[in-house]
Amino acid sequence: MAKAKSENSSIAQNKKAYHDYFVEAEYEAGLELRGTEVKSIRAGRVNLKDSYVSCKTGEAILIGMHVSPYEQGSIFNHDPLRPRRLLLHRQEINRLIGLTQQQGYTLIPLRLYFKGQHVKLKLGLCRGKKDYDKRAAAAERDAKRNMDRAIREHR
Repeated sequence: MAKAKSENSSIAQNKKAYHDYFVEAEYEAGLELRGTEVKSIRAGRVNLKDSYVSCKTGEAILIGMHVSPYEQGSIFNHDPLRPRRLLLHRQEINRLIGLTQQQGYTLIPLRLYFKGQHVKLKLGLCRGKKDYDKRAAAAERDAKRNMDRAIREHR
């Protein structure tokens, strides 16, 4: 009997996004992929680290996502850094265009995952963190860790 896959099996995460940005809202989008890109993504050979989404000319385009060439694909491999179109409804694209035109907001890919047999991308509407925000977040995380450790030792 075939092993059942989880509903949202994660392929790649952009952990740096949570460090560098405040995530205000999250959206789900499909990806327009070609041939051997899907096989490379299934193998987990994808990197979201320096990618972002540009909403121009009425389309949402993912820029900077690196999908390594498929090893068994010969001439049918594609450019690893090619821009990829995101599949969103027109109303969602218009809403995102309006939100990203506000000062300081950008669209950052947070997570790439399978939903059924389709590849989906979790987008975050983000606002950049300053250095003091990053230090405050690290101090808060350390304080929480120390409190949890003290509670465990007390029990």
